[in-house]
Amino acid sequence: MAGPVRHQGAPDGKAATEGGPQPGKASRKGRARKGKSRPRDKKQRPAHSVRLNELELAVVQSGADHVGMSVAGFMAHSALAAARDQSRTAAAIATERDALTALFGVRRQLGWAGSNVNQIAKALNSGADAPHFAAALADLQRAAQAVQRAADRVANGQEGEAA
Repeated sequence: MAGPVRHQGAPDGKAATEGGPQPGKASRKGRARKGKSRPRDKKQRPAHSVRLNELELAVVQSGADHVGMSVAGFMAHSALAAARDQSRTAAAIATERDALTALFGVRRQLGWAGSNVNQIAKALNSGADAPHFAAALADLQRAAQAVQRAADRVANGQEGEAA
């Protein structure tokens, strides 16, 4: 009668549980590598994670694809570039916040103006009079112009102007 196999590792060809070699799998040393490996620092580098929503990830992925980089490499490169020029970065962030604040305000204006136009259309379709039609149309035009100014600010990177 044979006794239990006495050796270190997984008993009788079962999977190892402590990160040792797995039975039936070739080790990494025997595999052919694809291309050159990237030189790495001798020290372990700290890893950082970033959480992005779907839209943010799509923007970052698009930027990385455009320059032929991985998402992680693109984010690292972009973060280092921003950290090296903090005065420009602060101005860009302030400009973006101002533009977003203006766009959110204009969005509310458009909602109110759109609601007024819908009420006027309903009144006109039912044969009623719409005495405030000109004022509602003027509000809608002002809101549309404010959207255009805010969109131009975002596109041109201008700062300081209020919508």
